[in-house]
Amino acid sequence: MEIKRTGPVIFSGIKPYAGLDRALKSGKSGVLKMARDSNLKGRGGAGFPTGLKWNLAAGSADKKKYVICNADEGEPGTFKDRILLAEYPCLIFEGMIIAAFAIGAEKGILYLRGEYRAFVPFLEKTFEQMRKEGALGKNIRGKEGFDFDIEIRLGVGAYVCGEETALIESLEGYRGEPRNRPPFPVDTGYYRHPTIVNNVETFAVVPHIIAKGVDWFKSIGTEKSAGSKLLSISGDCKNPGVYEVPFGITIKRIIKMAGAKNPKAVQVGGASGVCIPKKEFNRVIAYEDLSTGGSVIIFNEKRDLLKVVKNFLVFFKEESCGQCTPCREGIPVLIEGIERLKEGKCDQEYLKDLFSLAETMQLASKCGLGQSSPNAFLSVLNNFKKEYRLSKIKKKEKKFNG
Repeated sequence: MEIKRTGPVIFSGIKPYAGLDRALKSGKSGVLKMARDSNLKGRGGAGFPTGLKWNLAAGSADKKKYVICNADEGEPGTFKDRILLAEYPCLIFEGMIIAAFAIGAEKGILYLRGEYRAFVPFLEKTFEQMRKEGALGKNIRGKEGFDFDIEIRLGVGAYVCGEETALIESLEGYRGEPRNRPPFPVDTGYYRHPTIVNNVETFAVVPHIIAKGVDWFKSIGTEKSAGSKLLSISGDCKNPGVYEVPFGITIKRIIKMAGAKNPKAVQVGGASGVCIPKKEFNRVIAYEDLSTGGSVIIFNEKRDLLKVVKNFLVFFKEESCGQCTPCREGIPVLIEGIERLKEGKCDQEYLKDLFSLAETMQLASKCGLGQSSPNAFLSVLNNFKKEYRLSKIKKKEKKFNG
């Protein structure tokens, strides 16, 4: 599968190691400044400023630091990282090397989704070639004292390990469960050393920023969302696939681009995202509006959205680590609520309680899984009221004594 492109884009091709060579000439402070000034934000969906993360790790006095690439692509409807790993592995690893130079790390880890284990021989050969070219190992690209190498570690098939602290727990040999924060990984990460964790796409963008400059990068996208975004587009459309689009593109443009007919809704952000109705198709993909890790699923008029929401909730129930009460106990109740709605056994009072529970889960769950699990539930029930009918509230019988 190839990346389809529209408008001004990032992955248009740069010479191998152009970003790395310029980074080495610019020095650590220069790279950190470019990362900060570029306004690059995490492409995994959270949107945390990459430059801030790198600067915090670089400022630590601890001499042992780590760079981790999160390739545990587990969000339903997302497959763009797989394409980057297959077609642009050198860009990903070059981004990791630049990050290592900036923060002072000697060890990198590619945390690869277990289902992607077939990529391992190919990626190992890529490492071997990069070592021959002086881009990995000792004195990288002739830079005396700059030593850095990368190893691959396979994930264990847990969705929750997409969260950076759960990922680190998994790497250390423990059950993949989110840690309490603070402390944060940039200060206390892998084996309690400063660690930066970035998404595959984030690292692949970095060499372009360094090679072409901050102003070039910021000329693409919006004022608050610089650059482009890779979208995994699927569902009821003629042209599914991975698309690179500038931030600020509308849902309406994406639907047309994908060749979708009679769309009823678009799920932005996978199971943890929100369901957008027709009246909101002019909204845009951007951190200030619809933030997404990359998943865009299109549903036509024939789709039962309550069934869609139930599928998402069942997925979250199976993937929850069970560590916190709002997530562990709340998801089954939401699933029961969907069943009651489908059967016409849900009244207004019960629905109000479901909404209250969902909002509590968003606020009180320990990690992103629990916090985002009610998103589709809330957006469908708010935006698609014709999808369900409420039963009448039964009047309680009065009881008299004597």
